[in-house]
Amino acid sequence: MVLTRFFSAALLLLLFTSYKIDFDVKEKEKVLGQVLQQAIMSGHFSPVQFNDSFSERAFELYLKRLDVRKQFLTQEDVNDLSKYKMEIDNQLALGEYALLDNAVLIMSQRIKDTKAFYQDILNKPFDFTVNESIEVDPEKIGWVANQNELKDRWRKTLKYQVLTRLHTQLEVHKKAKETNDTTVQIKTFEELEEDARKKVLKSIDDWFSRMEKFDRVDRQGEFFDAIGTAIDPHTNYFAPKEKENFDISMSGQLEGIGATLQESDGYIKVINIVPGSPSWKQGELKVNDLILSVAQASAEPVDITGMRIDDAVRLIRGKKGTEVRLTIKKQDGQIKTISIIRDVVVIEETYAKSAILKKEKEKEIYGYIYLPKFYADFNDKKGRRCSEDIKQELLKLKNENISGLIIDLRDNGGGSLQDVVDIMGLFIPTGPVVQVKSRGGMPYVLSDLDENIYYDGKLIIMVNEVSASASEILAAAVQDYKRGVVIGSTATFGKGTVQRVVDLDAFLNMTYSDMRPLGSLKLTNQKFYRINGGATQLKGVSSDIVLPDNFQYIDIGEKELDYPMQWTEIAAANYNKYSKPVQNIEDLKKLSAERVKKNETFSMIEENAKFLKQQRDKTSLPLNLEEYKAAQEKIKEMNKKFDDIRKEIVELSPVLLKADKPRAETDTTYKKRSDEWLKELKKDVYLLESLSILKEMKQ
Repeated sequence: MVLTRFFSAALLLLLFTSYKIDFDVKEKEKVLGQVLQQAIMSGHFSPVQFNDSFSERAFELYLKRLDVRKQFLTQEDVNDLSKYKMEIDNQLALGEYALLDNAVLIMSQRIKDTKAFYQDILNKPFDFTVNESIEVDPEKIGWVANQNELKDRWRKTLKYQVLTRLHTQLEVHKKAKETNDTTVQIKTFEELEEDARKKVLKSIDDWFSRMEKFDRVDRQGEFFDAIGTAIDPHTNYFAPKEKENFDISMSGQLEGIGATLQESDGYIKVINIVPGSPSWKQGELKVNDLILSVAQASAEPVDITGMRIDDAVRLIRGKKGTEVRLTIKKQDGQIKTISIIRDVVVIEETYAKSAILKKEKEKEIYGYIYLPKFYADFNDKKGRRCSEDIKQELLKLKNENISGLIIDLRDNGGGSLQDVVDIMGLFIPTGPVVQVKSRGGMPYVLSDLDENIYYDGKLIIMVNEVSASASEILAAAVQDYKRGVVIGSTATFGKGTVQRVVDLDAFLNMTYSDMRPLGSLKLTNQKFYRINGGATQLKGVSSDIVLPDNFQYIDIGEKELDYPMQWTEIAAANYNKYSKPVQNIEDLKKLSAERVKKNETFSMIEENAKFLKQQRDKTSLPLNLEEYKAAQEKIKEMNKKFDDIRKEIVELSPVLLKADKPRAETDTTYKKRSDEWLKELKKDVYLLESLSILKEMKQ
């Protein structure tokens, strides 16, 4: 591998010595740190110097990860750890991590200290008549000076949690009395307060149980990830188990049994069964079942009670076609062992899907494609890709004779770069889609080379503030070619960088195979640019037609992250605008603005956006019950006022494609999911406005 040449002579000697060694955690950390540093220096688009300035950045990020809410460490602890603030670069060079050593010891002790007093706090009733408040924004509070201040911070935190539960139960009782609901057991205020404390105690006990299982390897992951993100927000270290979850999120599938699990009172509990999965087909595993032990085929079962959730999941997951035997406890107390044959579990919500949209009393029908992410199976060349799925949806929609098309990229955080190019290629003959620049090299252009146009009609791209990366490339290309109209928030997220995942095990030879797995590094190795030469980094893509948005007054985006890469621009690529460009964008803006101004729902969205901004800025919350009630009543009134934002729109009619109806007739699970999705689309005022714009577009 190319990166190998950058190793120092000392590290090469270490990695390629010919005798076998049994490695402990610290020895593995030493090599991991050196491999990580070299991978960054050789592969990152803009590597920083590993110096005191870098160390300070990494230290501050690690401190945030270590105690994000400032509820364990004291100022004395922070001062103690701050001795290493400028030393991380030196520790990386030596492979000796005094900061990590001390952080592990201090956090372990503080967890024990805190556990000793939170139970005592929750054993006594709270006085909710006292006028005091709690600051919930950790950026606005400092580190506590001593243990007494720490106890008081916990007292307020626990009091707030009890207060929220108590208020909910008081509301339930109030409604029950008003409606004479005999199913609700009426209790005194003191009884309700005690119940709330007991529930909070159980919740905190469960949390501490998980915290106590957080070992050095977990702290190690936080530490090395802070080193990556001190360079840019998207350079991340993945411990081996985290890399597996990343692959699942990108491919939309895993090999296993298809059950969602969580820890509960020391047990692994089933909270969801994925429709169509092996568990669903086998039929015996149910929601709320407890899994007591796991066996691989005929092997001896492993007791998983008290086990960390991620360790239990790794035992239950496995390759397609293999058998796993689960000993489960049913809700009626029955204990039984069931056998499940693992298979590929498809997470349908990850994939593209389409619908037909029309407005009441109008003949024209329009196509709608929802793409939640630019997914691709990077581990299987024959695996599912979003570009192929979009192509198939387009072919189905064309058979419906649609008069226009909407592609919905709202909340789409990006994904596969090549698939963006392939998707844009479905709408243009040939031509550049995005420019990519590596470190020290000239920009090169990723182009669509397929002369076929799969859809040549009117096109709208829907975006919002969190449409990022690959979503921004597609929106930008559509804009630059004048191929369609981008509708949504003022600007998209602003992530203009490309990452690749480096398997750190690739740096080790067989002598050091016992160190595997080291994990992976998601590394920012390129920046991408629009074909007009501009960048989406920090600035995002500005919508052609801006619509009111719930989050328009809240700062969201790449610019809000720690240490983002800067905006730059390069020369434009050689491209020709689409042969049938949108002719009347300025008219479309005016007509849309007039409709939006008259639309009550958009007026409510505008008002709601201002309210959300006010609520977000209110980070000091009352711990007095009457004040809390008044604040919640105001929120309740405002939320009730905004209920109509998501009401069904009479004139909007979303339906399944003709090609999808046969499946809905035979697959009840698919029909149920589709019906729920179409029902939500019918409440989407942005779709209604997009249809109006499509009708008015001229090519």
